[in-house]
Amino acid sequence: MKNVDYIIVGQGIAGTMVSFFALKANKKIWVINEDHPQTASKISAGLINPITGRKFVKTWMIDELLPFAEATYQELSEWLSMPFFYQKNIIRALKNHEQENNWMVRSSMEIYQAFMMDSLDLGNYKDNIHPVGGGYGEVTGGGQVRVAELLEAFANFLIKKEIYQNEPFDYSAIEAQENGVIYKDIKAEKIIFCEGIGIKNNPYFNQLPVIGNKGEVLIIHIPNFDAAKIMKQGVFFIPLGNEEFWVGSNYALEFDDELPSEKGRESLIYKIKKVLKLPFEIVKHQAAIRPTVLDRRPLIGVHPEFKHIAIFNGMGTKGASIAPYWANHLIEAFTTGQKIEKIADVKRCFM
Repeated sequence: MKNVDYIIVGQGIAGTMVSFFALKANKKIWVINEDHPQTASKISAGLINPITGRKFVKTWMIDELLPFAEATYQELSEWLSMPFFYQKNIIRALKNHEQENNWMVRSSMEIYQAFMMDSLDLGNYKDNIHPVGGGYGEVTGGGQVRVAELLEAFANFLIKKEIYQNEPFDYSAIEAQENGVIYKDIKAEKIIFCEGIGIKNNPYFNQLPVIGNKGEVLIIHIPNFDAAKIMKQGVFFIPLGNEEFWVGSNYALEFDDELPSEKGRESLIYKIKKVLKLPFEIVKHQAAIRPTVLDRRPLIGVHPEFKHIAIFNGMGTKGASIAPYWANHLIEAFTTGQKIEKIADVKRCFM
């Protein structure tokens, strides 16, 4: 019988962050993950965006989330000997004069000035995109996490430490006990489910208000064109280097499967052509289903009935910025006995 502190199920951005902070806290872990080539984490842009929405509001908790995320990714880069986070400004298209006025109002507020620039430099985009009616604004303080590279490097790290198991999880093999939990030949203080949309199949948490949201993205090659900044004009154009861009994402609440669709592909091509004056080639078409929560807040903490069965889920489209802070909060709660903040505590959904 193996004895560990935590069994962690899933190794997307959520499971990776929980594993990282558990190891930092000197906890023994065992990670169980069924490796799929296309998951919500693996195809995500890894975007960290301080200003969101049509009204250009600050991302929830960004003043706390951003510095914590940057420090976490820097530390992970040192652990794994490769960079994952790249600071990039974000150019926002202002579709009309109303949005232009909204931008001007927000950018004049002191609490927004750290993220909204007075000046604007379109760089290589200037002569290669179709302009919009309200002009453009520039967001600073954001960036991109190379999530797929991070997950692969961290999985290899876990494999070398011999604490990683690539296989489907069998819920029927869980034995919840008074002082812990047993799963097959592993005994743990807690089991933490970080399964993304897989939580819909989890008998302990499948009643939670998690909605599947299908996203489709394209990786495109634009010959003789590259950019240093991210562009948001209908869709995001995120430079990957070597004249390649991540473009997306489409969102669909109704779908037949998790596979890339012709409808999604054509929709993205249409949106790209509305923006880009240049020819482009499609390198890859990807799709996955991400977990979103009705109140758009994380779901973390222990089950109200089974105190050794826990969850870390509901990161939605902002996993790159949200997951580090809340994974650390979860592990601190488990190791120090402090309470999980009510706004994220999964118990709110059982009341």
